[in-house]
Amino acid sequence: MTEFLQQLINGLSLGAIYALLALGYTMVYGVLRFINFAHADVFMVGSFVGYYLGQHVPEATLWGGMLVLVAAMMTCALLGVIIERLAYRPLRGGPTLNVLITAIGVSLLLEYSGQIVFGATPRTFPQIFPERHFELGQLSITSNQLVVITVALLLIAGLQVIVFKTRMGMAMRAVSLNPRAAQLVGVNINTVISFTFALGSALAAAGGILYSMNYPSIDPLMGVMPGLKAFTAAILGGIGNIPGAALGGLILGGAETFVSGSQFSTYKDAIAFGILIVILLFRPAGLLGRFTVEKV
Repeated sequence: MTEFLQQLINGLSLGAIYALLALGYTMVYGVLRFINFAHADVFMVGSFVGYYLGQHVPEATLWGGMLVLVAAMMTCALLGVIIERLAYRPLRGGPTLNVLITAIGVSLLLEYSGQIVFGATPRTFPQIFPERHFELGQLSITSNQLVVITVALLLIAGLQVIVFKTRMGMAMRAVSLNPRAAQLVGVNINTVISFTFALGSALAAAGGILYSMNYPSIDPLMGVMPGLKAFTAAILGGIGNIPGAALGGLILGGAETFVSGSQFSTYKDAIAFGILIVILLFRPAGLLGRFTVEKV
């Protein structure tokens, strides 16, 4: 039982990071109906912003860590708006395949530009929050794990408030349901889409900071595998469904952690894609997604 609880805590910490990344995928899909493959590389940029800022704030202090987190989120929010404005907006209304190919191109651009700007050598992420270890019986919990879970829960709750309790959230839901009708009643489509990218990119940056705190070696290609797993989490929960993306991230993080602690640890990366195949075969809409009928 002790080992089970220990792995459960580790899984919640990892799953919370996947949930933040998955929310970015599902928000963009919900509004624009395409997958932003560059999202995982915004996650990487957020980590490097945190790396450089972490060297200029008081080391391992609560307020310094919060400053780094907020600054990285704001920087990546701006990056998300720039990507949408320059790469995706000119293609809006065209074939979806064009946008998908462009998203892959933007992803590669960020990855290989990162190798030039940041360097290809892995860096050690600085300790931005105070680190302590707590022993509860035979359970070992680190302060970093508590920070990850707490920050992720607060951000997910904040996202729920924005989407369901604000005028901008109402506009986002209107554009998701029917963009043309939303525009006819006065919704500024460009503003809503830019806000969606900013919000999703900010969550990706937060995920990058929290991920780097627990897995402190960062490099320009670090977003590839977490991005694929977060995309799987979004599919698992139901792409376009915000609570589903959070649930999918937690389930996937827990499953990966339990496999890592077993004799099948070498298959921990394969478990995510195995889950994806099973979900696509038996419930393509995801756990919380709804089946819809489209006219052709």
